[in-house]
This record gives sequence, structure tokens and C-alpha cells, in this order.
Amino acid sequence: MNTSRKGQVGWIIGAILIMFYALLPVAWILSLSFKAGDDINNQKFWPTNWSFENYDIVFSSDLFTTALRNSVGISLIATFISVVLAMLAAYAVARLEFPGKSLILGVALAITVFPIIAIATPLFNLWRTIGLYDTWLGLIIPYLSFSLPLSIYVLSAFFREIPWEMEQAAQVDGATAWQAFRKVIVPLAAPGVFTAAILTFFAIWNDFIFGITLTSSEAARPVPAALAFFSGASQFAQPTAPIAAASVVVTIPVIILVLAFQQKIVAGLTNGAVKG
Repeated sequence: MNTSRKGQVGWIIGAILIMFYALLPVAWILSLSFKAGDDINNQKFWPTNWSFENYDIVFSSDLFTTALRNSVGISLIATFISVVLAMLAAYAVARLEFPGKSLILGVALAITVFPIIAIATPLFNLWRTIGLYDTWLGLIIPYLSFSLPLSIYVLSAFFREIPWEMEQAAQVDGATAWQAFRKVIVPLAAPGVFTAAILTFFAIWNDFIFGITLTSSEAARPVPAALAFFSGASQFAQPTAPIAAASVVVTIPVIILVLAFQQKIVAGLTNGAVKG
């Protein structure tokens, strides 16, 4: 009993330390975002005078608001296309027998760990040549190339676990193959679909390399890249606190998504790992 009790206490202490380690940078950025003027130079962790001045600076900046619009639009479009294409490809991998099926999954996993920086320069030259540089499409295509393999791998594990008889029963009742897929298979694989969609959205939302390499103006530059050009209230002002405020703002959608879909995310990750 004592040994078990000590083990539980050890797990609790370990969890507290991990949470402290993970949340300390978040608390520090949040603190910086509320420090106005010279208050950023004080030696205290929290502001001496709490102020929303940095948030006013951020939302009054066309650089940030335009970049935020670009990030939202590009992330949603790329995520939607990636999940739809991944569902079709994963269904084929899980249900159909064809030569090279195992090779496809292997290549998909290899692409997910491929260093993005290795293709940034070739894409820069190619996009400038064909006219995709500094456009939404010029960012969406590279995002799809890296998000699709992971989505296919996650979803194929779910499609394999759905009983084949359920699809056959739907077809016996008069449903076409497309109707059986859309009304039977996809709803049953919903945890995997949510997992693939949220992982894709997070990866695109947080991307910096493609955003800074494949854009040169506010026309398509996303938030992570735009923060590198942020200068605060004026060109002479220290931009640290406004950048912290902007970081807090762009983190809010991620927090909302995690809190809203945490059960589906956990179900998607655990079911795919256990059953696959």
C-alpha cells in the first residue's frame, strides 16, 4: 500500500512538473502582452500596470489583420482539401487490393518526416517562374504535399477497422458505393477525420518556413511569417510586447479547437494506434 501510494505521489509530482514546464513559456508571453511602454523592462514576472495597449497596436496594424485573414483562409482551404482527398485515398488503401499498397503507406510516412527546408529554395524558384509566388495557391499546394500523407495514414487505420459487412449491407439495401461510403463509412470514421483535420490545421497554422519563403508581400503572407516584420507602434518602438500580444491572439484558435474537439482528438489518436 505504501509503495502504491508513493507511486501515485510520484506520478502527481511528475505531472505537475511537466505542466509547469509546458505552461511557463505561455504564461511569460501572456505577461509580456500586457506590459505597456517601459514596463517591459521591469524585473517582475507580471506587469506592474496591466494594459491592453499592445492588443490595440496589433489590431490597428494592417500587417497583422491582413496576415490573420490569410492564415485563416489558407488553413481552412488547405485543411478541407487535404481531408477530402485523404478520405478517398485512405478508403482505397484500406478496402482495395492493388500492387504497391504497402509502398504507398511507407512513402507517406517518409514524406511526413522529410525536412521542409530542403524544398523551400527549389519551390521559391519554381513558383516565381510559373507565377504562383506570393499567392494563396502557392502556399496551399506545398501544405497539401505534407499534410496529405499524414492524413492518409491516420484515416486508413480507421477504415480498416470498419466491418466490411456494414458497407455490404448498405449496398444490399439499395445504396450505391458512393452513398455507402458517404453515409456509413465516413460517419463511423469521424474520430479519425477530426484527428486528421485538426493535425493538418495545426501544422498549416503554425508554419513559418513556407510562409516566409514563398511570400514577399501582405497579399498571402500568413501570421507566423508576418510577425517577423512586425515593428510595433512605430519604427523606433521595441516590438517585443506587441509580438507577444499577436502570439496570444493567434494561439486562441488553437486552444478553442483543442477544447472543443479534445474527446474526438484523443479518440482518433488512441483508436488509430490501438486498432491499427
